[in-house]
Amino acid sequence: MRLPIAIGAILLASVSFNAPVMSVPPTHGVQTEIASSNLRQLRTNRRLWNQRKIDNYRYKLSNSCFCIPEFRGPLIIQVRNGRTTSITDANTGKPVNSESLRQYSTIPKLFNLIENAINRGKSELTVVYNPQLGYPTQINIGNLAADAGVFTTISNFEELHQGL
Repeated sequence: MRLPIAIGAILLASVSFNAPVMSVPPTHGVQTEIASSNLRQLRTNRRLWNQRKIDNYRYKLSNSCFCIPEFRGPLIIQVRNGRTTSITDANTGKPVNSESLRQYSTIPKLFNLIENAINRGKSELTVVYNPQLGYPTQINIGNLAADAGVFTTISNFEELHQGL
């Protein structure tokens, strides 16, 4: 009686050793953790920005991507009373088509861009924020090496006075 049980156990063991191993990487938990961390950072820095109540400012924006040159910049974006008043090419001073740059045209819109990337579950999202004012200084969404990402740099931020 023991012999058939032993043979059955051996056969079962040999089948399981030859079965293909299918594993699912534990990325879901890691991605959720990263998204949570990105969301916390976003909320903290958005709050810091909003507390400063800066409505008049200018900054330089550059995008590294496989996209049209006008979108890459560098661009100078000027905002008055919370609204974009001009987007110009930093090298020539000529106006640029602001329609294609709408989501980059104010600091609150940059925060929205980041929030949308988090909500879409973009696993390749890294953001660096200005520690004093909270605005993003670097936003990397997607994989630039795979022609599927945009690396945005915000620099030369300057608060403008009402009269300027």
